Amino acid sequence: MNAQRLGTTALRRVAGQPNSFFTANIAKLGLASSQITTLQTRQVTTQKLTHNDEISLLAKQRLQRPVSPHLDIYDKKQTWFGGSAWNRITGSMFAGGLYVFGTAYLAAPLLGWHLESASLAAAFGALPVAVKTGVKFLAAWPFVFHTINSVRHLTWDIGIGFTRKTIISFGWYIWGASVVGASYLAFFL
Repeated sequence: MNAQRLGTTALRRVAGQPNSFFTANIAKLGLASSQITTLQTRQVTTQKLTHNDEISLLAKQRLQRPVSPHLDIYDKKQTWFGGSAWNRITGSMFAGGLYVFGTAYLAAPLLGWHLESASLAAAFGALPVAVKTGVKFLAAWPFVFHTINSVRHLTWDIGIGFTRKTIISFGWYIWGASVVGASYLAFFL
């Protein structure tokens, strides 16, 4: 608390003596707050409640809380094919795959497995071309989808693209772009 007051006091002193550097960089609201010299305090009062009063007060508070709708009320296309759910699913696949492979790689010498890069490359190279392409697509699609959809989430973080039409159209663009991108990675790399 004292560090906050010290920082606030220092900011007010600097804002109270404006110069060309600080007036250009400090918002007008910050300069206006330098005129305030009193701190606001509120008195807190408490009261002792019986157990029954606590229960009834809690019940009244719960009645005032907003109720979240269940996902069943939404269109299945919106919830099942929604980018937010699949972004979480692909992210969980990355984390789970990393943990499983990391654990297997650490346990491989004890179990006699060969998970070295040369062994994995030789095993993958021995597969038929169609299987290689399918495996590459299945490995590439989550990465491409997660990357493209994360850009959409970043735009949502800055408050862009919240209209229903934009959400639906960009959702389909992301699905299409992720399939095209994963196909490119599978067939041409």
